[in-house]
Amino acid sequence: MNILIAKQKLQYFMSVRADNSDLLREQYRAFTRQMPMMYFILLSSTWALATTHVEVAPSWLTIGVPAVFTVGCTLRIAFWWKTRGVDPSPKVAHAALQRTNRLAVGIAIAFTLWSFSLVPYGNAYTQSHVAFYMAITVISCIFCLMYVRSAAFIVTVIVNGAFIVFFLASQQPTFIAIAINVLLVCAGMMSILLTNYRNFERMVVSQQRTEALSNENLLLANIDSLTELPNRRAFFTHLESELEKAKITGTRLALGVIDLDGFKPVNDLYGHSVGDRLLVNVSKRLSASLKASKAFRLGGDEFAIVAPIIPDDVQLVANANAISEQLRAPYHMPEGTVHVSASMGIAVFPNLASTLEQLFDRADYALYHAKKTRRGDAVLFDAEHEKQINIEARIEHMLKQKDMEKELSVVFQPIVDIRDGRANGFEALARWHSPVLGQVPPDQFFSIAERAGIVSSLTRPLLKTALTAASKWEPSLRLSFNLSAHDLNSCEGVLRLVGIIENSGFDPQRLDLEITETAFAHDFEQVRQSVEVLRRLGCGISLDDFGTGYSSLTRLHALPLTKIKIDRSFVTDLHKKPASYKIVKSLLTLSRDMGLECVVEGVEIPEELEALEGLGATLVQGYVYAPPMREPDIGEFLSQQSSKRMVL
Repeated sequence: MNILIAKQKLQYFMSVRADNSDLLREQYRAFTRQMPMMYFILLSSTWALATTHVEVAPSWLTIGVPAVFTVGCTLRIAFWWKTRGVDPSPKVAHAALQRTNRLAVGIAIAFTLWSFSLVPYGNAYTQSHVAFYMAITVISCIFCLMYVRSAAFIVTVIVNGAFIVFFLASQQPTFIAIAINVLLVCAGMMSILLTNYRNFERMVVSQQRTEALSNENLLLANIDSLTELPNRRAFFTHLESELEKAKITGTRLALGVIDLDGFKPVNDLYGHSVGDRLLVNVSKRLSASLKASKAFRLGGDEFAIVAPIIPDDVQLVANANAISEQLRAPYHMPEGTVHVSASMGIAVFPNLASTLEQLFDRADYALYHAKKTRRGDAVLFDAEHEKQINIEARIEHMLKQKDMEKELSVVFQPIVDIRDGRANGFEALARWHSPVLGQVPPDQFFSIAERAGIVSSLTRPLLKTALTAASKWEPSLRLSFNLSAHDLNSCEGVLRLVGIIENSGFDPQRLDLEITETAFAHDFEQVRQSVEVLRRLGCGISLDDFGTGYSSLTRLHALPLTKIKIDRSFVTDLHKKPASYKIVKSLLTLSRDMGLECVVEGVEIPEELEALEGLGATLVQGYVYAPPMREPDIGEFLSQQSSKRMVL
């Protein structure tokens, strides 16, 4: 058994390892640098020895044999010199090293026999040269062959074994001393060689482990751990690469940015674990629906598709809508069936986008447009969008000017109690007249300010102006004022609002602050805390545009609301649309059951007002009573109301 184990160890020691491709390559690279030097040393030493024997030994030994050695060694030098800088396959490297192992036997025997054949010729000096030749040659070969230990060992055993036996047998004390000395030196060198080889092997293995760890870290850094899709970092790297290819080849490249509609309510209703599983299912559907394109998760419920091979624009949008349709199909989970849709914005290089930043920004803008006007569908960025971007960029630039407050003003629209026709209060509405742009619609400049993150710089001066005007009203009138979600997103922001209200001198209990359902898409816990701070101050809290969002019903109990406002989209032609009629009726019933006041906004014509009165609505806002008016006109409006009631 011990003999078998020893035999296996010897076979392992004498073989060239084939199980580590990196080690093979490194050994091969080392040989391409060292083998030419070994053959050069062999040839130079051989011709030096032949020269000292040329006058005493036959020509075939001193010229013929060295010439043959020279041809063979020159061929091997040419082979290794030619392969410098080549990165061989593991198979090629293994074959070359095995060939070196075999050649080591032949070369060692050939040079040893030749050197021994010269010993009978000449005197003690020439014989000493033979001993020196064999000793110095074997030492140099050990150094040059150190990265293939089996070859070094073969050369050492053959040359040294023959050398020691031969010179010990000579019974010459000098040669015996040289033989013993060479034996000890070579033994020490073999020990050093084996140590260096082990260190070399460990270094290669350590590099492999380091590279493997680096690759694993790189993979982890570029893969989304939840969905296992490439992440945002990988997305921009891939997009940059594909964009460069498209520029070189002159082809088109499409980028689609996807955002899930209705994902946040799923998180709120079922919890984050269900939301995570939903994202995993979405990613699987998305990946399954793609062929040449590649999907990424950018973060949250936002995904992206990079498509290097795209059809014409019409077909591109059709394909994108087909993907949206697949993502819209119900998701059946243990907790229940979940429904979400997917809006997508698409931009195409080089059509209206020539850089990576433009491509991404324009796909994102198209997504914004899709969510705003065509929720659940795909929208391709076009020339009209580019025109709109230029307009919005100009508006954003003007919004950031220093004297912006001077261009803002406030108008007021009455909120009327239809039971007695008296004004319950007024809603403050922002207006902006720019000397450069003219009159800019509030829905336009407010949405731009929100996207740019500067809406609070508009809200605060407008609130000051509205409170200053409302301070002059009779105590029975209330003021309604709209807040942006950005105003409630931080403790600092809400404290600044509190400071404005307290410094105004206006009674906070007469102030209704309106928030929209878009606030729920932000940090809801922070929004809730901000609302509670304002509520403790005494302010009423109204939920504006009620019914147009998708999360309000799950949030009504979580916020200390005092009032809801039914959006005008349900009120238009209410008397002609049974569906709208039923919706408004349900919302009015819901508000009464929850003990909340309800304002119906956007009432334009007497027929709508009559229908609302029949449903039991009390507070109404709209052109049926009055359009938004400037502060000086409020007194006249109130006087006209009083006159009408007196006549009645």
